[in-house]
Amino acid sequence: MKKRSVGFAMTILIIGNLVAVLSDALIKTMGKDAAIFQFVFFRQLSAVIILLPFCLTATKQSFLIGLKWHFVRAHVWLLGAIFMVISLSTLPLATANAIFYAAPLIMLPLAMIIYGEKLSRYSIGAGIIGFAGVLVIVRPTDISWAAFGALVVALTIAINNLFIRKLPTQQSVAQTLLLTNLIGMPASLILALLENRPWDWSPLITASGSSALILIYAATCVVAYRAVESNKIASAEYSGLIGAVIVGYLLFNEVPDTTTLIGTVMIIAPLLWLAKVERKQHKKDSIQAIAVNE
Repeated sequence: MKKRSVGFAMTILIIGNLVAVLSDALIKTMGKDAAIFQFVFFRQLSAVIILLPFCLTATKQSFLIGLKWHFVRAHVWLLGAIFMVISLSTLPLATANAIFYAAPLIMLPLAMIIYGEKLSRYSIGAGIIGFAGVLVIVRPTDISWAAFGALVVALTIAINNLFIRKLPTQQSVAQTLLLTNLIGMPASLILALLENRPWDWSPLITASGSSALILIYAATCVVAYRAVESNKIASAEYSGLIGAVIVGYLLFNEVPDTTTLIGTVMIIAPLLWLAKVERKQHKKDSIQAIAVNE
């Protein structure tokens, strides 16, 4: 894949996270009484239908590469999708998203463990401040099962993003997303049948819209995390918090309280600071490289 700049990767992630907020909003419209596993299955089914036309020219052999990692990511993705529906049906949109965006914080230590990435003091500082912001929003003394479910979502997002680098680079983004959903469908279908709820196809339209939007987000993650080390761009995931606050207010009349706003600022501020630091470092490295070549 062509080498991209940190700025490009962060921009792609920001766009993806804003789109993901709209997907979350669609899920939230389902309410607390929705058949969760049926809805998740419908999302996967619609995703496969959307992606198939983009994969028709791919060879059969290309789909068989890296199946082990596709299998792992597919079921991690499925777990996250289930808990996402649970948390969004109960928590305010901004609160749920604030917890989801613990994912970049989780990615930093996991990237160090899995890939041996070195964390700069700036990344560590941004992570600490951002995580403190998450705690301010979550209020650990009042944590609920829905909040715990949102933390599970954050963990699955972090793992899936990190495992992107395990996937074959010769596969297209569409192939990657198709396999993620297709491989997970047998498990989601079994869960839907065990749910023992009357089969209802009416949520399929909502599921399809949510699926289309989340596919855009997933595609931006694949592009961004293949292009740049995760510790350099993970903080860009926080940008969706602003969108969650706005969409939550406009669509669900959810007005964030002062504590939520303070926590949100604590999460977003390190993003802006880290982006500035990375730009300066990139410019410095470029100047040094030119000097060495001369």
